[in-house]
Amino acid sequence: MSSLPAPMFSRNDFSIWSILRKCIGMELSKITMPVIFNEPLSFLQRLTEYMEHTNLIHQANASDDSIERMKCVAAFAVSAVASQWERTGKPFNPLLGETYELVRDDLGFRLISEQVSHHPPVSAFHAEGLQKDFVFHGSIYPKLKFWGKSVEAEPKGIITLELPKHNEAYTWMNPTCCVHNIIVGQLWIEQYGNVEVINHRTGEKCCLSFKPCGLFGKELHKVEGYILDKSKKKVCNLYGKWTECMYTVDTATFETHKKNDKKASEDKKSKETLQSGGDLLEVIPGSQLLWRIAPRPVNSVQMYNFTTFAMQLNELDKEIEAVIPKTDSRLRPDIRAMENGDIDLASEEKKRLEEKQRAARKNRSKSDDEWKTRWFHQGPNPHNGSQDWLFSSGYWDRDYSQVPDIY
Repeated sequence: MSSLPAPMFSRNDFSIWSILRKCIGMELSKITMPVIFNEPLSFLQRLTEYMEHTNLIHQANASDDSIERMKCVAAFAVSAVASQWERTGKPFNPLLGETYELVRDDLGFRLISEQVSHHPPVSAFHAEGLQKDFVFHGSIYPKLKFWGKSVEAEPKGIITLELPKHNEAYTWMNPTCCVHNIIVGQLWIEQYGNVEVINHRTGEKCCLSFKPCGLFGKELHKVEGYILDKSKKKVCNLYGKWTECMYTVDTATFETHKKNDKKASEDKKSKETLQSGGDLLEVIPGSQLLWRIAPRPVNSVQMYNFTTFAMQLNELDKEIEAVIPKTDSRLRPDIRAMENGDIDLASEEKKRLEEKQRAARKNRSKSDDEWKTRWFHQGPNPHNGSQDWLFSSGYWDRDYSQVPDIY
């Protein structure tokens, strides 16, 4: 699948400023936004895009060297946010109890996610290798804030990758994402902040810095970092762009390059260069490529800037419909209407579902009934002790007969 049923709508006739001007400095999770500013995916489906580059997990698993594994895991952590490049549409907020399931035989994984809390919004996910070769899980509760000209999304929540073959677990948190020029001008996205990937068995760490754009845009999209062994000695450096690629090179070479950066930039003949959005990325001689993004479809701009992977997430046929629960995001009528190009129906259905959810919450409060999650439960993360949402076994047994229709 390389196209959606209908292209995206123009947002030129709609003013997001008229909605957000009263919300400066506030959290936006409780603000109702017109459907025109959405993209036709649920946030649960957006989370699933972490899995697009699962091949990096398989590469890590295949290596017998823990530093080589860390390089692959670090590249995977960067690749997990790559699909957000130029994605200025807001995913639909999942309804409480909404789920999303994806099985990809070609990529070797299956995933289930569930909206486990509505206020605050928390999305939990659990993915595992079809050969039982990895487990990837976490819970995300994004905090959205409006700062006048930009909207900032801070993705609170720990992400964990387990590699049973090596008895290893890695944890990290995603960087902050910011959408600029909300009021006027061309919308653009940057990721910034520090990400620390920890191998809890060996004590090795990868420290990554997602660079803020800077005054002249020279650092736009850039990521730099290094790996420390258990004695905190720097063993190699990583660099690249989260929109494009990641490389690794030995620390001595990297530091020499940084010192001679001015001179080296003049000697362009000795360098391979790549173009991505803004500034050129200089590839240091002797570097090893860890990851490179797949090209987007030629019609991506008309399709909400989706990748090929994203375009396939809402695909629904009779075979899939027969095996997914009634809570699956593919069955949401507002998302389906928007994907099909019916913006009025999408708006009506979004409003109806939000009112239905509010009414259900009100009824629960009257009867002292507490919402019970179906596929996840709260408990301590066994690797760092933090409170987390953990997968409860049973989902893949496929007994969905008692799962109610929430739409």
